[in-house]
Amino acid sequence: MPGLLRGVVRTAVISGTATAVSNRVSRRQAGRWAEQERQQEAAWQPAPRSEQPSPQGAAHRQDMLAQLKELGQLRDTGVLTEAEFLAQKSLILGQ
Repeated sequence: MPGLLRGVVRTAVISGTATAVSNRVSRRQAGRWAEQERQQEAAWQPAPRSEQPSPQGAAHRQDMLAQLKELGQLRDTGVLTEAEFLAQKSLILGQ
């Protein structure tokens, strides 16, 4: 009987140790997965956009408007045909 009891106790200790190790590994893995999900969510969020236009953007728009006005004047005076005007306009607007 002592041999049987020793075997049962030994099995219980080994089983308890295995369960504790398994639970610890599961918790660590769950923590790693949660961290990966947080990183992926942070990567998918768009960067905040500023509401005010940049000075370079405003200068670029002013330049485009000046070019379009000049183009319109050239068309009105007959230097450019309507087709030439439309082609140059699409180049300026980037279309």
